Amino acid sequence: MRPASLRRARWLAHSAGVGAPAVMRDWLTTPGSLTARLIAHSRQFRVQKLRQAGNVCLADEADAIGLARPRRVWEREVLLRCDGQPVVYGHTVVPMSASASDWPLFSALGERSLGTTLFYDPRVTRGALEFARLRPGHPLVARVHAALGRNAPVRDTYFARRCVYRRRQGLLLVTEVFLPEVLDLEATAFNMNTNTK
Repeated sequence: MRPASLRRARWLAHSAGVGAPAVMRDWLTTPGSLTARLIAHSRQFRVQKLRQAGNVCLADEADAIGLARPRRVWEREVLLRCDGQPVVYGHTVVPMSASASDWPLFSALGERSLGTTLFYDPRVTRGALEFARLRPGHPLVARVHAALGRNAPVRDTYFARRCVYRRRQGLLLVTEVFLPEVLDLEATAFNMNTNTK
């Protein structure tokens, strides 16, 4: 079993604290909808749903959603793909105490983007972003590797951000793990812009 210190991440209020390169920090601190930015930087955007079911939340997620210890939650895992390439792994947890009226569309999202519902619902309030450097031993790193498949390169470090959303009495925690391939999107967008001039 991994040491407890590796199974938790150190979540910080400032992106500079995680030691990410400047171009990655720019992605981490995207102020509005990450989905909208990814769509703007690709010809084809897709949400690939990996799993949506009940599960026990991770140790460093429990406190963020008001739980004294890890408990069973509703969990959603997705890969966000731009032009077929996975660029972000998304992990969402909702406490079992949340009602259908708190998050009416969550169970029926399918392969639709969660961001499109969160950012356009006036009842949803967004908390502050937190940032982390995820290393081998953290459960989300293992999940990223499983989602990408055994032929994908195994990396030592991933940069992530998370945010708590509230709607009525319900809390929802979204964690986004940025894959290195997201950095290629800036170059793609630049090339597409120059080709249209």
